Amino acid sequence: MALSISATVLLGVIVVVLVKGGYVRVGSALTCALFGFTLAATGLAPTINNALASLAGLIASL
Repeated sequence: MALSISATVLLGVIVVVLVKGGYVRVGSALTCALFGFTLAATGLAPTINNALASLAGLIASL
């Protein structure tokens, strides 16, 4: 749970910096966010969550 909150905050900060810096437009950022919400509602969501948890475990073990 703490990892997902930290990752969400980190990604949120990155998106804000990219939008403020002019690297990404607001429309593109919103489209990506909506795609993420749509993807989370599919059957692929548990597989993605497991892959991200494995990746986090790999990074933590380094």
